[in-house]
Amino acid sequence: QVQLVESGGGSVQTGGSLRLSCAASGRTISTYAMGWFRQAPGKEREFVAAISWRGVSTDYADSVKGRFTISRDNAKNTVYLQMNSLKPEDTAVYSCAARQSYIGARTGEYEYWGQGTQVTVSS
Repeated sequence: QVQLVESGGGSVQTGGSLRLSCAASGRTISTYAMGWFRQAPGKEREFVAAISWRGVSTDYADSVKGRFTISRDNAKNTVYLQMNSLKPEDTAVYSCAARQSYIGARTGEYEYWGQGTQVTVSS
């Protein structure tokens, strides 16, 4: 079992930055691909970014390319999402997820999920 806990969410103004962290416990995530997803009120959960188990490969949703960066520190069992140039449409609950396979962009591909952290961007 892998337990995931997100942190770093908050409220910022348009153009601001936040860094989300996803701390894993119960098992090392060094062999897991990790992803970040978000869900805004009234909308389905959507893919944001993913990173391979060694951090060599990454993938991003078109809406965040050039603004968000996913990274990981396997020694700390932690994954990060650096979010810059935030927009109101980035407002959502952000969750991290783990899968013991290649990186993926679909929610159904991930085995473990955190509870999420709220990000609110005001105009």
